[in-house]
Amino acid sequence: MSAPPFHRLVDERRVSVVRDAAAVARVFAADPVACCMVAARVADHGISPAAIGGELWTRRRVEESLCFSGPNLIPLRGAITDLHAFADKASSAPRRCSSVVGPVDLVLPMWQRLAQVWGPARDVRDNQPLLALSGEPACAPDPLVRRVRIEELDAYLVAAVDMFIGEVGVDPRAGDGGRGYRRRVAALIAAGRAWARFERGQVVFKAEVGAQSPTVGQIQGVWVRPDQRGHGLGSAGTATLAAAIAAEGRIPSLYVNDFNTVARAVYDRVGFTQVGEFATVLLD
Repeated sequence: MSAPPFHRLVDERRVSVVRDAAAVARVFAADPVACCMVAARVADHGISPAAIGGELWTRRRVEESLCFSGPNLIPLRGAITDLHAFADKASSAPRRCSSVVGPVDLVLPMWQRLAQVWGPARDVRDNQPLLALSGEPACAPDPLVRRVRIEELDAYLVAAVDMFIGEVGVDPRAGDGGRGYRRRVAALIAAGRAWARFERGQVVFKAEVGAQSPTVGQIQGVWVRPDQRGHGLGSAGTATLAAAIAAEGRIPSLYVNDFNTVARAVYDRVGFTQVGEFATVLLD
């Protein structure tokens, strides 16, 4: 006997595209660290779908229900009925996102609904402490960590690819030979958001400001060359980048997998403390 068909219990037509930029700004201001990824896009492009590369959705008032649908699906506010409505809206068209990411209490209910249509995820990381640094780093920064120059792109890419494979489990060069990933990394370098320590022309430490809102800088891609690990380069390099973010008037932040005990110890040494909890669903 075949399984019963999956019926949507929420009228997806009640999900509307947000037009109220002031209400969106109030949501960001209420929780700037958790909202950093979406707030960064809005700061750069506004809320127009044509400009932002996606849509901001709401089902009631923006302050009560808000979700970004674009390259990633990022819920920011919502009761369970809102989350189900967002999931139904997302699954009513061909999937365009590569992940579902955000506060754990919003992501996991959405994913339970989405999985019924999209099938199994490649990986579900359901416990990712969201961290922020208040004040100066607790450990000494590394004076040799600096912004990467565009002429150093090739050397930096070697480290970036190794980090990406180790963290995400796929090669970012797959599909197009790495052209798209190279463009993304080059854009970060051009924006002054890629930092590294070089020795003999090779990267031994790297990190990036992956998302930068007006109030928060979210650190990503922290990596130390395997033969240099265990010597404090990770904590000192992260402290350098965190201090640079703070010097610009932003809150240094990041999120980390709970099982990555080495990384968590590094961030503890820098002085990061937990301010929330994220989850990430990685899709094929």
